[in-house]
Amino acid sequence: MKVLLVNGSPRAKGCTYTALQEVAKTLNEQGIETEIFQVGAKPICGCIGCGVCTKTGKCFMDDTVNEFVEKAATADAYVFGSPVHYAAASGMLTSFLDRAFYGKGNIYEDKPGAAVVSCRRGGATATFDQINKYFTICNMPVVSSQYWNMVHGNTPEEVVKDEEGMQTMRTLGANMAWLLKCIEAGKKAGVAMPVREEKVRTNYIR
Repeated sequence: MKVLLVNGSPRAKGCTYTALQEVAKTLNEQGIETEIFQVGAKPICGCIGCGVCTKTGKCFMDDTVNEFVEKAATADAYVFGSPVHYAAASGMLTSFLDRAFYGKGNIYEDKPGAAVVSCRRGGATATFDQINKYFTICNMPVVSSQYWNMVHGNTPEEVVKDEEGMQTMRTLGANMAWLLKCIEAGKKAGVAMPVREEKVRTNYIR
């Protein structure tokens, strides 16, 4: 089993990475393979709703999003991490997620997802809520912890000193490993995944 962890910070080894590393370490201890995918520091264009990806499976803007989607197709679970920028996820991660999820819900369906948030002081819960919405629109089990999945600190060294935050990351990793093993055990025991109804779309303006 493999968990793909996404660092939505332009800083490759900053506070968000420090939190994700703690999750990954616990997953590894539980026998789960991990990979931290760095979104990078180059600008990422937002989704323009052209619908090309629904036909080709790839965004016409061939950048790091397509690279991630290819990896995501073979992953078993996901953790998306972001710093707090103006009480929201980073603009880069928001654009990244919009394009990574739009028209590609089948990639993530029935696979666990979790959000991890890093902030200096405030705005973490709003960011946490924002990222979780991508999971709840794609039939993804949302993995929780003993507290909201957030760490506080202005530097990686400060994040490490957030003992409750780091423990929350370890608990998140343990919970995700447990859920992945439960899903695998269920499949082996013949427990089928839910059968989905054909989607009904209701427009409010007629």
